[in-house]
Amino acid sequence: MAGTISMGARREVLSAVAERYRSAGRVEKGRILDELCRTVGWHRKHAIRALRERGAAKRCAPRKRKYGATVTDAVVVLWEASDRFCGKRLVVMIPKLLPALERHGRLKLGATDRAHVLAISAATIDRQLIDIKIAAAGGRRRRVGFYSAIRREVPIRTFSDWKEPMPGFCEVDMVAHGGTSVAGSFIQTLTMVDVATGWTECLPLVTRDGSLVVEAIKRAQSLFPWLLRGVDFDNDSAFMNEVVVPWCRKQNLEVTRSRAYKKNDQAFVEQKNGAVVRRLTGYGRFDGVETARVMARLYAAARLYVNFFQPSFKLKEKRREGAKVIKRYHSPSTPYERALEHPKVAKAVKKRLRDQYRTLDPVALLTEIRAAQQDLGNRVDRRAGKTAVSFALSASDATVFVKVLGKAVEVGEPRGTHQRRKGATRSGFACLPSLILT
Repeated sequence: MAGTISMGARREVLSAVAERYRSAGRVEKGRILDELCRTVGWHRKHAIRALRERGAAKRCAPRKRKYGATVTDAVVVLWEASDRFCGKRLVVMIPKLLPALERHGRLKLGATDRAHVLAISAATIDRQLIDIKIAAAGGRRRRVGFYSAIRREVPIRTFSDWKEPMPGFCEVDMVAHGGTSVAGSFIQTLTMVDVATGWTECLPLVTRDGSLVVEAIKRAQSLFPWLLRGVDFDNDSAFMNEVVVPWCRKQNLEVTRSRAYKKNDQAFVEQKNGAVVRRLTGYGRFDGVETARVMARLYAAARLYVNFFQPSFKLKEKRREGAKVIKRYHSPSTPYERALEHPKVAKAVKKRLRDQYRTLDPVALLTEIRAAQQDLGNRVDRRAGKTAVSFALSASDATVFVKVLGKAVEVGEPRGTHQRRKGATRSGFACLPSLILT
């Protein structure tokens, strides 16, 4: 029979049984559905949806407004008087706030409107305040950030989740060189630390941008002795965006992130931020392409000096005994030594590292580091008025550096990025500005 009935006839049958279906009980609804399906040839689920839509369309008459303009105005007054609480907090506050406003003549309501205000729900309050909140925010509607959606898709990895990873899994962080102000654009350092060996690569970025982060990771892939297998970011929007995360996944890199406001989740890279980046560059403000080139020259020498010659501690175990935390560390060793000892580093990689190690002169590297630091020191914000002097490594510079090495220790900071500005100061408190008005 279903094949001979027309669409118009199906609609007529549906209209005839819709009202009876809506008012029927559970058993009777089942019988109506069986009859309808046999008559028109529909699937049972389709018949249920059709009956619901027909009933909803019939009941779709405009509902009479319960709350008038007076109640809406009163809700706005109460919202402002509560210091702009949300609806769920304001609805609890109204029974106490409304009598207080009435006592002091701030609000006058009739008996009906007053009852409506006291009976209003939190959802109705938020609905009535939508336009008011947009106007209060300067005409801008607050929307959920796009980056938060990407961030939710990236799994979390804590410090204790690392266990014993193989080389290639890195923690990644950004160090800002903005000095005492974050206004404007300034250089950022992208720090990548291999968790297994402590191998550290630092790359300067002219500004915070997802495309520059991708280019820096590409550059880091060529600097690391082994292939990158995973990257662990923090929740910075420079990482959690539609450029960096999809690109990393396309490169078959495992992408994870730390918990918000839990810096210990990235303990490896946070330690290098201070022990390597800040020790090399200080806390001044750096900006501009030329300064970024000088910083790149500094990092090019420092990566060899740090990874091949500077030993560091690595945590072996940590346990708690009552209120005391006991930590045990491995013997200090360089990332180069850890790479040679690691069983999962290929023999070809180990041979290449040994050959490179034999060609390195730590004094020449340190000379280049000092020259680049001096150049950066002339470019830092607190001494921007001075003329920048360009330093380059030469045989004579290294020779002079070697001659004085260990024989004469000059008073003062040898790193140009950490030197304080020299100026005429008076002794005592006379150099401080007067805080007393006479």
